[in-house]
Amino acid sequence: MKKILLVDDDLDLWKLLGNFLRESGYTILTAPSAIEGLRILFNERPNLILMDVMLPGMDGWEMAARVRELSDVPMIMLTAKDSEADKLRGFNLGIDDYVTKPFSLLELAARIEVVLARAEKAGQSNIQRHYAYGDLTVDLDRRQVMRGDRQIDLTPTEFRLLQCLIENANTAVSEARLRETVWGALRGVDRGYVRRYIWFLRRKLEQDPGHPRLIRTVRNYGYRLESG
Repeated sequence: MKKILLVDDDLDLWKLLGNFLRESGYTILTAPSAIEGLRILFNERPNLILMDVMLPGMDGWEMAARVRELSDVPMIMLTAKDSEADKLRGFNLGIDDYVTKPFSLLELAARIEVVLARAEKAGQSNIQRHYAYGDLTVDLDRRQVMRGDRQIDLTPTEFRLLQCLIENANTAVSEARLRETVWGALRGVDRGYVRRYIWFLRRKLEQDPGHPRLIRTVRNYGYRLESG
């Protein structure tokens, strides 16, 4: 049975939606706050997260950003915020669907099935995109980085940053474009984020992070990945 994590402080919604989804064959996990939701994500590894935007303490926007730092688990936002700007903000943060309140339980169930099926298909993709840089190999579809026989673990954010550089290999990519591609419209992301995560990547991928040969700095502009 697939596990769905419901993050909302509306207890009436918990009961209504939880009972409906249990009858549809899902195991339901509940959290009244984003902090508790992140803890359950780490411990229980749900197959999908349903979350509200208006949460006590950390809101749904920040939770979505935190989730994407840790995991590629599908996310659907359930919220009364129905403006186009809010929807675009959610998708830029990496959510998979956006459902406004009030909503139809049957429509939500259909959307859940679509999102889960899409995630499962992506995980089973047979199309392989392999890249080799000396003894370092990157498989974008399996989201796997290897040095020889040793796997190098990257966070989802680190991997998105590396993928952007790979897909523009030998071309200078500006810091602004990297911010937009990796973090979307998340507020508070500045040049320091890009530089920090470039350093994280170099520590994991470069033979000598202090003198990088794979990920080069383009002064006053951005970065370039050298493919040969």
